[in-house]
Amino acid sequence: MLIVDDEEIITDGLADIFGKLNLDLDIYKAYSGQEALELLNRTRVDVVLSDICMPGMDGLELMETIRLNWPQCKIVFLTGHNDFNYVYQAIQAPDVQYVLKNEGYPKLIAAVERALKELEETLRANDLIRRSKEQLDTLETLAHGDYFRNLLFHDVLFERELEEDFRRLQIPLDASMPILIGLGSVTSGGSAGRSPTYVDRRETALAVKFLAEAFLAERTSSIGFIDRYGDLIWLIQPKRWSGSEWTDAFAQTVMFLEGTFELIQQSCLESLDASVAVTLCGEAFAWEGLPAMYDKMRRYQHDRTGDGTRMVQKVFPSKESAPSAMILNRSLRDKFEALAVHLEAGRKEEFMGLFDDLTEPAAYELERGDPNMTELCYTVALVLLSYINRWEIREIGSFGLMKLEDYRSWREAFGYLKGVADVLFSLRKSGEQKRAAGVIEKICSFIEQNLSEDLSLVRLADEFHFNPSYLSRLFKQERGVNLSDYMDELRIRKAKELLKREELKIAEVGGLIGYEMPQSFTRFFKKWTGMTPQEYRTVRLSRDGAQ
Repeated sequence: MLIVDDEEIITDGLADIFGKLNLDLDIYKAYSGQEALELLNRTRVDVVLSDICMPGMDGLELMETIRLNWPQCKIVFLTGHNDFNYVYQAIQAPDVQYVLKNEGYPKLIAAVERALKELEETLRANDLIRRSKEQLDTLETLAHGDYFRNLLFHDVLFERELEEDFRRLQIPLDASMPILIGLGSVTSGGSAGRSPTYVDRRETALAVKFLAEAFLAERTSSIGFIDRYGDLIWLIQPKRWSGSEWTDAFAQTVMFLEGTFELIQQSCLESLDASVAVTLCGEAFAWEGLPAMYDKMRRYQHDRTGDGTRMVQKVFPSKESAPSAMILNRSLRDKFEALAVHLEAGRKEEFMGLFDDLTEPAAYELERGDPNMTELCYTVALVLLSYINRWEIREIGSFGLMKLEDYRSWREAFGYLKGVADVLFSLRKSGEQKRAAGVIEKICSFIEQNLSEDLSLVRLADEFHFNPSYLSRLFKQERGVNLSDYMDELRIRKAKELLKREELKIAEVGGLIGYEMPQSFTRFFKKWTGMTPQEYRTVRLSRDGAQ
């Protein structure tokens, strides 16, 4: 939620009030319409609580920008202005509420809660799901998926050939312009207490595809399809651009996609009981770069920080050819491909189930030199070895995978392979946790070194290439405290140290920990310590003098 008012004391006061409520909101503040606009150009906001009558850009002008860039956003106008024209314009706009400042906090809180409820109902998107299911098996969806899966694993055609293909298949993309790509890994909860089957996962992925297109359609032209691993791919272009403005159009579209995919994730969770981890291309690239960019994004999706639930991370196209170690092995297309897919996707239960089916105990009784069992055993070993080599896993020695004849029986050989697979799944999970801890350490170090600068959630998200809501949730998951509370505690400690230095003025101390306005620093310090900075300095210096 973004709170906008040109009176600083009102903005800060409202932020404190809503920050203490159990509404699961990240709170942003802006002290002018222009400052709010700058923030809205950097991240998605779900609810805007704004004064109407402000100098410069007023609330109604701000509303027009919100409507253009974030059509799902709910607006609550808070003002003491009783001019009829202002009120009339505000209440005529859809999804807008109007609360007078003298009506008190309870009514204001109720208005915000109502806005959040309306947003949740929108995200459930029951009608969108119904229409999605009616389209699941259309020939157009199947044709688009087959065509683009082919492009991902082969050289891209020339522009003229692409244009002809797009025309014949009614693909709403421009072959003469660059594209953006999104990769979504869908995890479904299954039904009736059982693990999701292949059909369950495919139906869920298709429902996510159609739901996402409903959100994306207003601002973009896009095509969604399922890749060979069961993940979703979106190819996206801005709906409108002109001449030399296409670069700006793509940059604005990336910002729109970051915020909109967060809404899509929330809607999928509530409507489909499915979570979606999203990797998004941060810059447009030419069609001939599609296979290499797809490979790179799959690698980043695999090496994600944390479990990836509701994550939107950005990946930027390489300026040079990717080294061969980063290109995914595409030659594994035999009957054991499903094992490789489950291993790469981190689906341990499905992998182990399929492994047991392929290596059932009855087969162990065959002769040690049986050629079919030899092929089976070494093909499974190659699946594991390919994974170890591609992801450069050093914790497991790979030599034993090619020495399976040393085991006395097939039972021992398959037992060894199953143990290797179990270790790989454990290493993957611990790797996600280690990467999360490492990123949080870097964030903490960055905050400590830049206390005097902008440390908003949006700035940190830009710095570390995560969407703000995921970064906020990941920090609390790793450290057990909210990111804002951590920064406040760090600022208090730093302020106390600086106040010992008599040569520094109170305002200078505030500036060094990120407070440009002395009165804001005083309010912050007193809220945490019960004393003003000057009172603290006087008490501290007298205590040190007595010692």
